[in-house]
Amino acid sequence: MKRRTLMLAGAVMLLPGLALAHGPTRQKVTVTTEVAAEPADVWAAIGDFQDMSWHPAVHASTGENGNAIDATRRLVLGGEGGPTIDEELYKYDADKMTYSYRITEVDVAVLPVTNYSAHLTVKPRDGGGSIVEWRGAFYRGYPNNDPPAELNDEAAIAAVTGVYQAGMDALVERFGAPGS
Repeated sequence: MKRRTLMLAGAVMLLPGLALAHGPTRQKVTVTTEVAAEPADVWAAIGDFQDMSWHPAVHASTGENGNAIDATRRLVLGGEGGPTIDEELYKYDADKMTYSYRITEVDVAVLPVTNYSAHLTVKPRDGGGSIVEWRGAFYRGYPNNDPPAELNDEAAIAAVTGVYQAGMDALVERFGAPGS
């Protein structure tokens, strides 16, 4: 009995050290904006998984299988020959004006994330117009402990927030803000 108690006590003493040795935690970002246009008009602009021409960072987007589950797209950023992001659609509901996708390939120097998935949704706004929500979950670009600054949690959150906000700002510019 004494031996079991000592083994248990030893195991419990190791637990705090194990807690400190964990890797990164999943980060989440949600950016929401309101636009003056009705949801169907906003969805017509952003609801095609193959077409991200509405986002100012996307120079070109190409893909296969339209809005079918497992459809793919490649985003070319910046300009001709710019960096790319490959993505795959895993949920699509035109009636609910929402889709979900994941990144399948990206250089962490371009977007400092791994295991990224996101959801883009358009909803009606009380009083007219639309609410657009873009939310994502991901891990930082460096999966081990002690990441370099450009691949840590803060860098990942800032980069994803910047991408989402640039897209939302472009939608407000295109459709106007409610009451403007």
